[in-house]
Amino acid sequence: MNKSTNYSPYRRRKVARKDGFASRTKRRLRWLPNTLTLCNSWCGFVSILWTLSIYESSTNTYDVVLVSSLIILGAMVFDVLDGFAARMLNATSMIGLQMDSLADMVTFGVAPAVLMAVTTHWLQGVQTTMGVRITYLLCAVYVGGAALRLATYNVKAMEHTGDSDVFHGLPSPGAAAAIVSVLLAMRACDLDLKNWVMVLPVYAAILGILMISPLPYRHLGKWLLTRKNNQPVKIMILIVLLFAVGIFREYAIFTVITLYVLSGPAAALYRLIFRKGKSK
Repeated sequence: MNKSTNYSPYRRRKVARKDGFASRTKRRLRWLPNTLTLCNSWCGFVSILWTLSIYESSTNTYDVVLVSSLIILGAMVFDVLDGFAARMLNATSMIGLQMDSLADMVTFGVAPAVLMAVTTHWLQGVQTTMGVRITYLLCAVYVGGAALRLATYNVKAMEHTGDSDVFHGLPSPGAAAAIVSVLLAMRACDLDLKNWVMVLPVYAAILGILMISPLPYRHLGKWLLTRKNNQPVKIMILIVLLFAVGIFREYAIFTVITLYVLSGPAAALYRLIFRKGKSK
């Protein structure tokens, strides 16, 4: 059959229109990752504003802690989705990288530190000037650790020298989740936060130090969302985690996040013992 008989100008125009529509849709969807990143930063801003409402006489301290903590946890959903959307749409860019770090600094750096500092200051009531300074100094260690952590991550990403599957140092979302989970667990246990008031800033400072440490941490978001390496096992783990959170709620969140925080020191200790045993 002669190929010229299959030629159709109408068909060619139709295909061209389809390709044009697909390319325009793809270009529009390229804004989706940055939009999700903006939602992340907005959550951090709203969390800070809501935390400051503790100083209003008509508000309940524990309710403010709950809402601010849930807002930070909600921001983590946007943080995972923006990276996933960027990889799916092949829309990764330097602007997106910088936006992501700036949003993380607000939501996972400043907002948890403000939540911890304001809650501690309010629960202490009448306190000495030295007590206030110690509280703010310990929370400032957390903010500084988050800033250094995110700056280091940006440099490694631009130089292509870091491992995309493993973090060196506790990720800032993990540190923020650790602060939130402790407050939620204490509230669920009906513990009087006034008895633990000075422990909370110390814990925040420890998390700040872990963020700038060389300890290895798995990139959980990328590990769960990638299709390679034991996908059925990942699905089962995710289902079990969702059931645990649905049943045990704050206790499950606290347990999972605390285990993740401890996984870095545990992995470093295991490697140290394994290397010593191998050298012998």
